[in-house]
Amino acid sequence: MESLLNPQAITEILTTSLRLSVPLVFAALAGVLSERSGVFNIALEGKILAGAFGAAVGAFFMNDPYSGLVVGMLFGMLAGSILAVLGVTFGVNQIVTGIAINIFVLGITAFLSRIVFGAQANTLRLPGFKAFDFPGLSSIPIIGPVLFGQDLMVYLMFACVGLVYFFLYLTPWGLAVRAVGENPAAADSAGLSVPKLRYGCVIAAGALAALGGCYLVLAQVFLFSEHMSAGKGFIALAAVILGRWNPVGAMCACLLFGFFDALQLRLQFNYQEVPHQFFLMLPYLISILALVGLVGKPRPPSAVGRHYRREAK
Repeated sequence: MESLLNPQAITEILTTSLRLSVPLVFAALAGVLSERSGVFNIALEGKILAGAFGAAVGAFFMNDPYSGLVVGMLFGMLAGSILAVLGVTFGVNQIVTGIAINIFVLGITAFLSRIVFGAQANTLRLPGFKAFDFPGLSSIPIIGPVLFGQDLMVYLMFACVGLVYFFLYLTPWGLAVRAVGENPAAADSAGLSVPKLRYGCVIAAGALAALGGCYLVLAQVFLFSEHMSAGKGFIALAAVILGRWNPVGAMCACLLFGFFDALQLRLQFNYQEVPHQFFLMLPYLISILALVGLVGKPRPPSAVGRHYRREAK
């Protein structure tokens, strides 16, 4: 236990937990934005994977991480557009649509990765974003390396949390989005275009979720591998509920999961005689307990998951 409580170990755990949380936060922000507009976004898993593949393709052909970032976001927006067309325009069940997108993206990225990258897919090292230090600030004990020794995408994550919060709660457009998610008929009668607002939010959510995949490729592993999203989209869905559909709350929930994920990695290293499966379940167990004990009865946006069809006037 002493090895877990010394300052260096605490810094390492906090740094690892933040890095493990980044893709979850991007996906959770996407879930908040989409569901606040009334569209249930179970396709987060597929959007993360689409973003990861797009980032790998862009970085591979352009040899530039910024190009990978742009292409990854475009791939995520494409997946979001599919959800918008099927769920908003045609009224297909949004849960079924999301599951279909997840399965489709899983298959198509596995197929295309073999064509684009060939046999070198799992050994190819792509250009990416490296961590950098803020002079002076990064030397602060414990929190310095955690907050001021990260890569560009970590700071982009914090910026996105602030922007989504500002948009939803401090702008008239955010008020319109929340109105559409709560009562689309009333919003429609007030002159708001329900389909346009939902389209915009779902497509923007695709770009946000794709940033989570971009982070995996461009800042963590620097390569693309099949199914590298590894269930992060579903964890992000739980974080949305735990955070009560609030960007800051969702980020805190993701950080909680990331912390216990980092802790279980450390425990595996320190207690190798204990079966590693016992530690692997720790972050999921904590998430379930948090959902049951802290959230109580969650109240999602009233119209989430419900197709709105405008009545003839």
